[in-house]
This record gives sequence, structure tokens and C-alpha cells, in this order.
Amino acid sequence: MEISLKAETDGVADPWPAYFAERGHPGAHRIGAGVEGVVYRLGDGQVAKVWTGRPPTELTRQVYADIARHRLPFATPEIFEIHEHEDVVVTYERELPGVPIQGDSAHENYGRELPVRHRNALLAVLRGLASVPGTDAMRRLAVQGDDRPLWQGHDRFQDALAAVVVRAVGRNGAALATRVPDFGAGVERTLDALRSLPDAPVTAIHGDLVPPNIHIDDAGRPVAVLDFGFYTTAGDPAFEAAVTAAVWDMYGPYAEEHTAELTRLFARELGHAPAALTAYQAVYALTTYDLFGMGESDGHFRWCAERLRRNLVFSAPGP
Repeated sequence: MEISLKAETDGVADPWPAYFAERGHPGAHRIGAGVEGVVYRLGDGQVAKVWTGRPPTELTRQVYADIARHRLPFATPEIFEIHEHEDVVVTYERELPGVPIQGDSAHENYGRELPVRHRNALLAVLRGLASVPGTDAMRRLAVQGDDRPLWQGHDRFQDALAAVVVRAVGRNGAALATRVPDFGAGVERTLDALRSLPDAPVTAIHGDLVPPNIHIDDAGRPVAVLDFGFYTTAGDPAFEAAVTAAVWDMYGPYAEEHTAELTRLFARELGHAPAALTAYQAVYALTTYDLFGMGESDGHFRWCAERLRRNLVFSAPGP
């Protein structure tokens, strides 16, 4: 029997469990879904991801292997096989342990106080990833929305990021400019700040450490980090810290307070310069603002515009 592998629609049964059953996994069942696709548990420590977003390549597989070979205190993805059928990519991967530290802030209420165990888990993950040296495979990745490897033509991470900012602003910056005062000058201030940052260690960057992508055990310790790919690259670990502080709570009533608190925490505990963290947060907003939509109807677009209006590097004239 041929099974349709197109996206599931309202009122149509999920075809994937039957697909996996025909291939030797009779107990397969859906356990989660995200921007990249839908995940099914197959058993024997293995899951399958049915990709609806940008699919992985052999390069992705190499990046996963580069990270997994290090003895980190938490597990990271490993791709065993990559298949394609009816133009749909399916990966067979290592099943990761634990449960999400919490749900996404768009769907779950966050309290004002950040739990100590969340702060500690974030510090453990940031320190762990910063211990993994950046590799050639990581440098060859393109970040979401861009059309070329981030490091292409560049020897410094900061210069490579500046080029991404220029390309991203060139895509649809006019839409963002209508909602952010003094937009052109702010972009130039951000580029100047970025290019003036000193050289830094080049390590593995996840780039999307939102709460669902960090799994913890019963004691609150991080046991897995998943869903690399959105902004995964090699670069300054301060960039990872800056983005994590910004995206941990994006939509909750205390989001601004949480971003400020985490930015201070990471500066103090990890030794990152506050000015660098602020510059990198502006860069993230300038390079991801149009990835899901544009205008007031899109939450991420609104969030990026608000972050830029509040960002001291972007919005404040230099001395």
C-alpha cells in the first residue's frame, strides 16, 4: 500500500505511523512538533523527524557529529540516517532524554522570578557549548533566511555577522524601518559596534536556546540540548549568551525584566562584556525579523522591532 507523505491536514489521519510500521517500527507514535518538523518515537533509543522546514544535509550530520564527540554534561542530537521519499526528508536520530525545562513563552505563563534551577541550567548549557571548538563544518552552515555560509569570505565572526546584517536589512528592511525610528542610523551604529568587537574564541553556537530546546531531569539538571540549525554556526560564545538572554522569555509579561536579568547574569558569570551582549542582541533582531512574516500580525516581527527600539547600541547615538 502506498502511503501519502504530504503534510497532514484537518480531518486526515496522520500517515506517518503506518509509514514507519512498514519499515520495521510498528510502535511509532508522534511525540512533538516544531518549526522544523514532527518527531516520532520509534523505540530502541531512536526517533524519526519528518521535516517540514529547511531539511538537514550531510553537512548538518557532520556538525552534529562534531559536537557529539565531545564529552558534554548533556546529550546532543546525532543523525543516523537521512532518507527522502515523495520529496519529504526523514531523519533517523538518537532519542534525547529528559523533558523540556518549560514551554514556550507564547503559550505558557512565566512568573516574574526566574527559578534558580533555570539560571543554573542555562549557565551549564552555555559553558558546555562554549567548550566545543568551532569546526569547518559549522563555518559552512548558513543561518536561517540567508543564502550562503555565514563565514564565506570572512576570517572573523564579527565581520561575517556584519555581512549577514547587511544582507538581511537589504531583504525587507523597509518594512522594519516603518516601525523603528532612525532605522538606517541604528543599523550603522550596530555595524560599527559589531566590527569594533575584539577577537574572541570560536566555539559551537546553537543559536536558539529557547526553553523547549533544553531538556532537564527530575533534579533540574540539563540532560539534552536539541533542535540545532536555526542559527547554528561557529562563533563568539558571547553571541550565544546574548541571544539566549533575549529569547528565553520573548512574549511573557516580564520578558523585558528577564532579558535584562539574564544579560547581567551572563556578563557576570561568563565574563562577557555587556556592550558586546547588547550589540549581539541587536544583530539577532536585525537578521531574523522577517523569517516568519512581516507586519503587526507576526509576533516575531513585532518582537524584533521592539527589541531594536529598546536596544542601547541600536537606538543610542555614539559619544
